[in-house]
Formats: sequence, structure tokens, C-alpha cells
Amino acid sequence: MYTKFCAALSKLSLVLGVVGLIAVILCVQYQVIGRYVFNDTPTWAEALSMLLVLFVTAFGLAVGVRDAGHIGLESMVALLPDRWRHRVELLIHALVGLFGFLMAQGGWMWASAKWGEKKPMLPVPDGIDYVPVVIAGVLIVLFSIEHILALLRGTEVTPSWN
Repeated sequence: MYTKFCAALSKLSLVLGVVGLIAVILCVQYQVIGRYVFNDTPTWAEALSMLLVLFVTAFGLAVGVRDAGHIGLESMVALLPDRWRHRVELLIHALVGLFGFLMAQGGWMWASAKWGEKKPMLPVPDGIDYVPVVIAGVLIVLFSIEHILALLRGTEVTPSWN
């Protein structure tokens, strides 16, 4: 049940990441056309595309953690005896989960502190820049728990795109 929930969250994150990437491309195209064709640069387009890049990165980061696409030292862990390899893998996922928790906590702190300020080029709070950090952190915690449960059950997490 939990694995299905995490798989759905991961697929949703992938879809949102792709939609966000398309939106970034459209914003940049609109900015270029406005600048060079109409000689009227839309100031909001660059600010929106930079904000969207933060969200795309957050979703991609979380999916990378779930699908074990992050940089790791699997070759070193594979050389360990089975008993130690299992323990080290549990430790790695616990540390990644801790990192995600600290990301979410720090992102929440900064978003709360900056929420009262407005972005100069967009009509949104300045704290919105830190919302992707919170989202990525929460997803990383959830996906790390999924990996730990899978290791304890002796199974593996199936990647999102399968």
C-alpha cells in the first residue's frame, strides 16, 4: 500500500516536472520573442522561468532519490559481505531521509521568514522560492522510508518509469 502511494507520488512528480520544464521553455521563448520581435521585454517571464526551474529541480531530485538515480558508491557497498551491505544500505537510506527532513525543515523556516515580502517581478510572496525545498524534502523522507521498508522486506523499489 505504501509502495503504491510512493509510486503514485513519484509519477505525479515526474509529470509535474515535465509540465514545469515545458512551461520554462514557453516562458523563455515568450521572453525572446518579446525582446527581439516586439522590442518589449516581458519582465515577469525570466522571474517565472527561474521559479519554475526550482520546482522542476525539486521534483526531479525527489524522483532521483526514489529511483536510486542519485550518485552513490554502490560499487563499494557491493564489495561488502551481505550482512554488512544490508546494514550500510539501511544507514545510507536513513541518512538520505535525515537530509530530506533537514531540507524540509530549513525550507519551511526560510519560506515562513520570507513569506511577508513580495517578489519584485512577480505578484507572489518571496518565500515561494523555498517551497520547492520543502516539497523535495518531504518527498525524500517518504521515499527513503519506502527504501528502508523494502530493504527490511527483502524487496526492491521499482523505478517510476516502469
